[in-house]
Amino acid sequence: MAKSNAVWGIDIGQCALKAMRCVPHDDESKMEVVAFDYIEYPKILSQAEANPDELIAEALTTFLSRNDVQGDRVAISVSGQIGLARFIKLPPVEQKKIPDIVKYEARQQIPFALEDVIWDYQEMGGSSEEEGFALETEVGLFAMKRDQVFESLQPFEDAGIDVDIIQLTPLALYNYIVFDQMRDLPPPEEYDPENPPPSVIVISIGTDTTDLVVTNGYKVWQRSVPLGGNHFTKALTKQLKLTFSKAEHLKRNADQAEDPRAVYQAMRPVFSDLVAEIIKSINFFYSLEKDAKITRAITMGNAMKLPGLESYLAKNLKDASKKSPIEVTHIESFPSLVGPSVLTAPSFKENQFSFGTCYGLALQGIGRARLKTNLIPVELLTDRLIKGKKPWIVAAVSMLMLGICVNFFGGWTGAYVVRPKKYETVFGEVKAVKSKSDKLHADYDGKVKELTRIASIGDRLAEVRERRMLWPEFLAALAQCLPKEKKLDDPKERDPKYQKSIGARNEMYIERIDCQYVEKLEDYYAGVRKEAGLDSDADGPVGEGWVVQISGYHYFNEIRARQGAEFVRSSLMKNLTDGTVKIPVPAPKGAAAAQAFEEIKVAYLGISHPVLVGNVATINKIDLPDPNHPDDAKTKKTVEVKRFDFDLQLCWIPKTASVRAQEAKARKIAEEEAEKNKALAEDGAVGE
Repeated sequence: MAKSNAVWGIDIGQCALKAMRCVPHDDESKMEVVAFDYIEYPKILSQAEANPDELIAEALTTFLSRNDVQGDRVAISVSGQIGLARFIKLPPVEQKKIPDIVKYEARQQIPFALEDVIWDYQEMGGSSEEEGFALETEVGLFAMKRDQVFESLQPFEDAGIDVDIIQLTPLALYNYIVFDQMRDLPPPEEYDPENPPPSVIVISIGTDTTDLVVTNGYKVWQRSVPLGGNHFTKALTKQLKLTFSKAEHLKRNADQAEDPRAVYQAMRPVFSDLVAEIIKSINFFYSLEKDAKITRAITMGNAMKLPGLESYLAKNLKDASKKSPIEVTHIESFPSLVGPSVLTAPSFKENQFSFGTCYGLALQGIGRARLKTNLIPVELLTDRLIKGKKPWIVAAVSMLMLGICVNFFGGWTGAYVVRPKKYETVFGEVKAVKSKSDKLHADYDGKVKELTRIASIGDRLAEVRERRMLWPEFLAALAQCLPKEKKLDDPKERDPKYQKSIGARNEMYIERIDCQYVEKLEDYYAGVRKEAGLDSDADGPVGEGWVVQISGYHYFNEIRARQGAEFVRSSLMKNLTDGTVKIPVPAPKGAAAAQAFEEIKVAYLGISHPVLVGNVATINKIDLPDPNHPDDAKTKKTVEVKRFDFDLQLCWIPKTASVRAQEAKARKIAEEEAEKNKALAEDGAVGE
């Protein structure tokens, strides 16, 4: 079926399904909306008793019962938290080489194998070109894990909806803001990177998260904050001892409560946390873009209906602004959107705060969006293309078969006329040979199947053997990362007068090691850094793994600058982050029985991001025996020494020897490619 010029932008949120059907307008600066839908779920998807799959399926069923999507393009959004966005500034390079450089950067920036992700990129605005070389080029790189892409598509596949575009929610908001709210931007060729136009920060408050998008129309920066409307509800349930549903109703009708002051007092900590996260994000953005100035904040999301929230944001953002005053406004209309029947509909006007994402998706679908990246799997589009051509293929094959049948019938008729019994013996022999051939083929296929089964068992057994070595390797690495006092080989040096005091010994002692499996290490790492008072925006681990806590102590106090926690950081933590260790490997076949070792970086074992989460210093009394009379209690000497106890946590994503070998091979290929590109660049410079 041919595609129409209409597109549906569908946003499956935590609280409701939002959708807009749009078509191009004759004026390219406008877009026409011809239909919309807003379907609120009976329960919020993140509630403990909710079944997200069932609620989304019911909402899509309701949507299809009220709307026809056949022949229209469909664009959907996914949360910015499950996607990856990186912005890379490229060196001066030939325009035609940008795809190769971006692919190399993708291998470095994406923490997964490229085969396991869907990724796309786009050159951002503000670059220039001279004599075939791209200057000041900034590239946006966006990716999602392949399994998460298909998980996001599954509800639409089950409902029979073919999705054409997948876009991250913050990027859809960027497309909407630039098209609808920043209509006076100068053309790209007039963009001055040293004097950029004022930036706008979009604050889109969702149910569980808040998307922050900062843009000057040409560049974009985005971050997802783990605070949303749901946190106001949870604050009410905790402070006022209410059920979740009653707290949600009270939040939406705070002004009609018996004691509105108590309601706002209960939600005040969430107000403060939200503003603190926004201010921290603005300051971090300023640290990246020195010449930027944020002059306006645009608030979105149904949570902005909460009385007092907008004024609270306006007051605190204005007071916290360091570069320029920030004016806080909310969306009252869509200047570049036409379609009176939709724009004046009561349901649309009531929920227009939450249609920004749908707007941006529809823009991309009709081809008028600034950012056009698409995370839809290529193989899925290929399958649909084949499916669309299938009726024509069936018709062509049918005609071909008809011609073959006519031709065969003519030949058969001629053979029948010319005494077919004459060939019965030959036909019988051919049939016997074919039967034998079929049997041999069946036997061969059976043997191949059995070989595959046995090989699979062998692979599983080999993997089990490798995984048995993970903890011994971890413990061996930890032992080698511990600081150790040099052994005294000279008998004279072992005399007490030559021995170091306890406080001068470069030693550390481990008392306990605990571990816990975590499904999302990124959430753990952000939380532990926040508790430690560190920057929670730092790049951290991603995915599932182990959090290992190491508890120990040391007496090192000789050098004041390295006492206490600093000794842990400068020795154990530094070794865990940058050090190398020797790991036992199987000896080569036929080699002697001596154990073989390989020296690798600690990080290649999957050990990373150590954080000091607890420490305490105490004064301890220690009895030191006389080395010449170790068993004589009367000769013992009691000394006081400062003892420093610590708790250190680190992230561990175990990597077997096979996985490490694959990663080493990938690194080697990347290094060779980098050297090759460097050599080509140097040859080009010499040629000039």
